[in-house]
Amino acid sequence: MMDISGILAWIPVGICFTKYGYSIATITGGSMEPTFNPGHTRGSSDKDTVLLEKWSVVLRRFRRGQVVTLWSPNDPYLLTAKRIIALQGDVVQPADGSSDPIRIPRGHCWVEGDSNEKTRDSNVYGPIPLALINARVSHIVWPMRRIRAVVNSHGKAEDRVLINEGK
Repeated sequence: MMDISGILAWIPVGICFTKYGYSIATITGGSMEPTFNPGHTRGSSDKDTVLLEKWSVVLRRFRRGQVVTLWSPNDPYLLTAKRIIALQGDVVQPADGSSDPIRIPRGHCWVEGDSNEKTRDSNVYGPIPLALINARVSHIVWPMRRIRAVVNSHGKAEDRVLINEGK
């Protein structure tokens, strides 16, 4: 029988691992369709389970095209998944096309959902502080038929971003 002190000694290791290393989360909703939960708009109840990698956030290694989890600017208890479209210094034309282009301020980024219809993102909030980012979504780990790495891409906004090459 294992000594309880041996088990207790591993608790700080586990806490550190999930805070700074990796954890698992379930993606709900359709804002990142088709990247996550394809078929959501057709009524599918499938939910993707993903691997969250947190070390990139600790080291502040943010890249355009990465899918990240972040705390909602409107609800501090809601963790949401979006794609980084632009970083500080970049200029973004909001999706509605009627607003003036926005230069992303220092310490901020522009995030968008991959869905054209079901997303609350920087087109609603404006640029968001990098401090709200919680993790990088690295892999889909469930359901089994969808196991794969999450691909970085410009998503639907490639033609609306002027990248600051000095960054």
